[in-house]
Amino acid sequence: MRTSEEIKHIAYQVIEDEKKAIEQLTDSIDDAFVKAVEKLFLTKGRVIITGIGKSANIATKIVSTFNSTGTPAIFMHAADAIHGDLGMVQKDDIVICISKSGDTPEIKVLVPLLKNFGNTLIAIVGNTDSFLASQADIVLNATVDHEACPNNLAPTTSTTAQLVMGDALAVALIECRNFSARDFARFHPGGALGKKLYMRVNDLYTQNERPAVSPDASIRDTVLEMTSKRLGCTVVLNNERIIGIVCDGDLRRMMKKHSNLDPLKASDIMSPNPKTISANEYAINALNIMRSNSITQLIVVDDNNKYLGVLHIHDILREGII
Repeated sequence: MRTSEEIKHIAYQVIEDEKKAIEQLTDSIDDAFVKAVEKLFLTKGRVIITGIGKSANIATKIVSTFNSTGTPAIFMHAADAIHGDLGMVQKDDIVICISKSGDTPEIKVLVPLLKNFGNTLIAIVGNTDSFLASQADIVLNATVDHEACPNNLAPTTSTTAQLVMGDALAVALIECRNFSARDFARFHPGGALGKKLYMRVNDLYTQNERPAVSPDASIRDTVLEMTSKRLGCTVVLNNERIIGIVCDGDLRRMMKKHSNLDPLKASDIMSPNPKTISANEYAINALNIMRSNSITQLIVVDDNNKYLGVLHIHDILREGII
């Protein structure tokens, strides 16, 4: 067993090796890369991404990234392709083949079949002198000096380079398509990520009570309104116009400042100019306002600044947006 310091050193060295491999990729962002992006952007078909072994695992990740960012993609395992899965390749599809050596038996069998189909073949390859590189229409060089593995065998830096090259293609296509956060949300409706992108204030606050008191409301009535509506606050309305808000903090400050509470009214202890948010605003923006102002409630209004209700941070927490 290695000592703790030796283990740390091993990890540091792996990270350093992979960092250098990524830095070397900048030399591979050339006219071939530009041509690949242009072909992918203009294609009327899908992107078929294939590989074998660890490269196949990288291919599945790149497929997921493409699909989630507006470029339809399908994974095809190189071994399964020559046993029937080639049927998924259609006339207008572009094929990306990922391989470190470019000379594995499966690749040597698959590539001529793809060439016979007439599809554009893009290679992400770690050996530019390989069979794959010689047959591809576009070659993206993902060569690395060595693997982070001490035996220079286990795919480590090579798969990292493949992954980064795939991400570079995906992000370039995002920019070319002007793919927006709203577009992204259409493909990510589930989970916390999706909720951040599509959930609005209007989806969250409507189940809450609508606490409100007049400026002349007594402290007793103000506290009762806050307690009964269970939101830790009440809005102060003057003829339906929002003039302030009373929160738990205002009550504590009142207790500290005044010994006689009987003469006090809601208008005496309220915080004027409270923060509001449109019911149509995204919930994640409401959260950002709360965080930047160190508050836990926002007054929800319509387009005419009419009071609709209260959004509490617990509503956002309940949906798992944080």
